[in-house]
Amino acid sequence: MSDIDYLSQDCLAADLLSWRRQQISIGGCAASFDWLLDLAGGVPWQLLQACQLDPSRKIHLQLKPKKLQYLWRQHIVEHVPLQHLVGVCPWRDFLLEITPNVLVPRQETELLIDLALNCAVEHCNALGRWADLGTGSGALAVALARELSTWPGHAVDCSPLALHIAACNLKRLAPGGSWHLHLGSWWDALRPWWGQFNLVVCNPPYIPEALIAKLDPVIRDHEPQLALAGGPDGLCSIQALAEQANLALAPRGWLLIEHHHDQSKVVLDIMHASGLVEMQTAADLQGTQRFAMGRRP
Repeated sequence: MSDIDYLSQDCLAADLLSWRRQQISIGGCAASFDWLLDLAGGVPWQLLQACQLDPSRKIHLQLKPKKLQYLWRQHIVEHVPLQHLVGVCPWRDFLLEITPNVLVPRQETELLIDLALNCAVEHCNALGRWADLGTGSGALAVALARELSTWPGHAVDCSPLALHIAACNLKRLAPGGSWHLHLGSWWDALRPWWGQFNLVVCNPPYIPEALIAKLDPVIRDHEPQLALAGGPDGLCSIQALAEQANLALAPRGWLLIEHHHDQSKVVLDIMHASGLVEMQTAADLQGTQRFAMGRRP
């Protein structure tokens, strides 16, 4: 008897746990399946633990087990990101709408917001202006709009499809905020406000072209190349960002950039050559130098 034959949408905890073990046995990791079970099936981690303690507990799944199994096999066999299959991605303290038109926000990028907010502390009693360049899903823009609710903000992307997703997320998660969306390339879309930005964040495409083919299929085959490939050395976008930073930033304004794991020194050199000062680096969750920041004199 297969799992589909005996598991119903309303089931006992013991049957759910048995079916869960069968799904994990075909491939993938337990944490990923539990993520799917939570976001698509409506069984959060706490409830899953309760199932272990009380196997006779009655459970209702938001999706039919057959549908959950189909989604899981798409992830295992076709390497489709779970976020694409479910349509959402938990990030910081909110759920982002996600489609294949935007990069799936990474957990380590949350640290870029923490660093940015630390930089914004000196402006806490004044009205500042922020920008998120290459906003994609709008993850960074949403976080800044929520944390710096009195500051006007700007989210920029060169992809109309990405900008649509960012707009949906900002309208839902930061309603009433003083934010604006701009279609265009990096600083160019913000020329009317040059010289006024106190805080600018960017997670640009930074993967060297030669490494794209070596990426995990879940990234290489399903995430937008526009958001991944950073040119021959991975630094094309970062160079463009740094070159005009002194014109676009306000005096003492900060630029914070996420970069590839081995680019820390060269990114600092690029920022220094562009005239930025007080350069700093910061590590990601694995201790790798992943972020660079500098400010206009």
